[in-house]
Amino acid sequence: MSGIGPLVSWYHEWGVDEVWGSSPRPFAFEGGRPLPVTQTVLKSHGQEGPFLGVGTGAASQDVSHPKHLASLGTLADLRRALEQFTGCALKDTATTTVFSDGNPKARVMVIGEAPGADEDLQGKPFVGLSGQLLDKMLAAIGLTRETVYISNIVPWRPPGNRQPSSSEIALCLPFIQKHISLIAPEVILVVGGVAAKSLLGRTEGITRLRGLWTDHTSPYLESSIPVLATFHPAYLLRSPGQKREAWKDMRILKARLNQKT
Repeated sequence: MSGIGPLVSWYHEWGVDEVWGSSPRPFAFEGGRPLPVTQTVLKSHGQEGPFLGVGTGAASQDVSHPKHLASLGTLADLRRALEQFTGCALKDTATTTVFSDGNPKARVMVIGEAPGADEDLQGKPFVGLSGQLLDKMLAAIGLTRETVYISNIVPWRPPGNRQPSSSEIALCLPFIQKHISLIAPEVILVVGGVAAKSLLGRTEGITRLRGLWTDHTSPYLESSIPVLATFHPAYLLRSPGQKREAWKDMRILKARLNQKT
């Protein structure tokens, strides 16, 4: 039993703060066998039919299936669908569903990866220290929280502020894709490597993705939307030497907006 202490410490560092059962359990099942992650991801995108829920182990109501989300016509409908969704275990440990902030008619939509502790308490994205820095980044090119629209890939805080897992992202991705289609922004600013890779379906790190325009497509869009990736404000707080590169990205965004005016 001498290894229990270090093991518990490791769990704590990774945000594990709840026991779901006495034995491990796969993410999802089909025909009595566990699904590989790739199949789970495909199912969450509706490419193989309805997926199975997690958390309680029961089948979800499939509200993130593209066929269901396609029928949602307003942000209120989408928020209601998220609040009724029971397929992601993160919702069980979060305080609230962090939906969005800002102007739904904005030209720019800002997308991060997931809420943190401050966001979970206040119910709004980017309200902590990283949010304050994001506000300054936007202000540097003449934008404010009232002139952009802000959301996250995952609307529920992962325990311990850990990064969301690939399976959690796969479950939530259809929601943010539909969210984007309802806002229909001219451009998207995606902050951080996790959000950039998830939204763009890329494997490169943020240092390679940042500063470049990439097209976002989804089943809910008739045409693609240009996306610019940059560093997450939380990373910039830890690595202030990268602020110079982030400033370059913001200037690229400003130049694109000026072209459209």
